[in-house]
Amino acid sequence: MSWLHHKHSRRKALTTATGLIAGAAVPVTSGSHAAASTDSGAATAPSAAAQYANPVLWQDFADIDIIRVGDTYYYSASTMHYSPGAPILRSYDLVNWEFAGHSVPVLDFGSKYDLNGARAYVKGIWASSLAYRPRNRTFYWLGCIEFAKSYIYTAPSVEGPWSRLTTINNAYYDAGLLVDDDDTMYVSYGNTTISVAQLSADGRTQVRAQQVFSTPSSVGTLEGSRFYKINGNYYIFLTRPANGQYILKSTSGPFGPYTMREVLLNLRGPVSGGGVPHQGGLVQTQNGTWHYMAFVDSYPGGRIPVLAPITWTSDGWPVLQLVNGAWGTSYPSPLPTRQVTPMTGADTFDGTTLKPKWEWNHNPDNSKWSVNNGLTLRTATVTNDLYWARNTLTHRIQGPTSTATVELDHSAMRDGDRAGLALLRDSSAWIGLKRDGGATRVVMVNGLTMDGNWNTTGTGTEAASANVSGGRIWLRANADIRPGAPRPATFSYSTDGTNFTRLGPAFTMGNDWRFFMGYRYAIFNYATQALGGSVRVSRFELATP
Repeated sequence: MSWLHHKHSRRKALTTATGLIAGAAVPVTSGSHAAASTDSGAATAPSAAAQYANPVLWQDFADIDIIRVGDTYYYSASTMHYSPGAPILRSYDLVNWEFAGHSVPVLDFGSKYDLNGARAYVKGIWASSLAYRPRNRTFYWLGCIEFAKSYIYTAPSVEGPWSRLTTINNAYYDAGLLVDDDDTMYVSYGNTTISVAQLSADGRTQVRAQQVFSTPSSVGTLEGSRFYKINGNYYIFLTRPANGQYILKSTSGPFGPYTMREVLLNLRGPVSGGGVPHQGGLVQTQNGTWHYMAFVDSYPGGRIPVLAPITWTSDGWPVLQLVNGAWGTSYPSPLPTRQVTPMTGADTFDGTTLKPKWEWNHNPDNSKWSVNNGLTLRTATVTNDLYWARNTLTHRIQGPTSTATVELDHSAMRDGDRAGLALLRDSSAWIGLKRDGGATRVVMVNGLTMDGNWNTTGTGTEAASANVSGGRIWLRANADIRPGAPRPATFSYSTDGTNFTRLGPAFTMGNDWRFFMGYRYAIFNYATQALGGSVRVSRFELATP
């Protein structure tokens, strides 16, 4: 979604109300995604009372595309300026999700994505699409960058390796990719004016495109396309940001004509203080049931996924199943529960690659970091501005509240270096180390700010400090990302890993939606004088109360 389009349509972004169409429920049992066999492993059959709670995952994964391949579910999301881009989550039950990979290994869309002379905050990977093509057993990712060009990446599995297949000189804004039964690939895209493009058999070029729908002025803006073929009908699933969802249906082929129906509008959501569930996508289980994965604006944490069952009218329109007139805070579990790698826990940076839960703030300088049973960050930028510092490594915050702790060896820092743990967004704060004149202090810094064009307006003010000795320290940040007030974050440190001392005042996290991405925990090390210093992070732990 684009904030350029949202300035008007988002004026009620975080309001909640009730209202939804109703209809007779007739399940549809054939879906739009051909299935490849995958091993589901051990699962626990749900009891008659088995329920899941919304949000199914309290982390920032917006602009959802969700598909099933065999009995495995994959979930793609937006990442803007974070690298690698377009993360893919995996699940076997639609409720428990784990990281699987990224579709875009590096943001090679210009030097600003490297923090080289310019920067790309809130640009990059917006609403994009993930699809599986059974005929060549290949995954496809399609996205439009900066309203200019569209890119397709492919891989034999979601874990990779992913590589760029093609660049198409058409802007498939908020694209939805459909692989039809005959293997033809189509793209639905656009804002308010919705179009469909047909791709060549090899997926590298556009062979046809035409407008298929113009949004009525009474509805306003529609975007966020998802494209489906269900029971011979073609559907384009669209959002009215940030409080509605509509669907277009064609019985005459992918190029229409299409008719429109409202799916939800101003619906009360399941997250207290959060917005209306919208955008996202539809998926059919191997058992024939249908579900809608949407996101809820839930700042300062970002946009978080919620799940609800869908039924279908006898004439082929989807109906969201409500609980007391709202998107339910819980529903019966759609499938037997299967546990996956938890989204919380400790990472000791074992092995020689970063796990896919990590993303850099812009592309890293790969000559300045390494992983080998610990993460080494050598200074990569001389600056006094964290927003310009390369090789800042980020991790999504787990809601509603969580704590991140890093164990850090700072003995190789040099004068002028700054290293630590930040809460990173357009208004930021951090706890960390300042080395000056041969002495090292632990400090809490706040007042790091950007304006609405993502230019730095404040590089930070030291709010508290303490002298430290030795070469090892534990830094901790606690964040309460429940929407509304007070949105507090606090910082503390330890010299023994057990006893922590609070440092500095509470930091109130911002909740303006325009930065789109939620707050992240961020590990950083930059120089203010000269390169050459380094720190080593032996452990990162994300914990919930």
